[in-house]
Amino acid sequence: MTESNAVADIDQLIPEVAALIVEALNLDVAAGDIEPDGALYGDTLGLDSIDMLELSLSVSRHYGFQLRSDGEQNQLIFASLRTLCAHIAQHRTK
Repeated sequence: MTESNAVADIDQLIPEVAALIVEALNLDVAAGDIEPDGALYGDTLGLDSIDMLELSLSVSRHYGFQLRSDGEQNQLIFASLRTLCAHIAQHRTK
């Protein structure tokens, strides 16, 4: 996959994954209001470790790969919506 194709895949995933986050966590925010480069964890969306666990499970089920809640790379993966989408684009099986 070329770099431009990878960026296109990520850009296409952003609204889909944002909607998954809102649905999985029952957030009172519109999916379109989630900033692609804003922090998922902490102040921006107010997500905590329990939310991240639930999100990990939802992503794993929806995209067909194992995303562990205790993974060493989770801080990088869940840094923002864009980094989560990049990880999904690279590892998805569905």
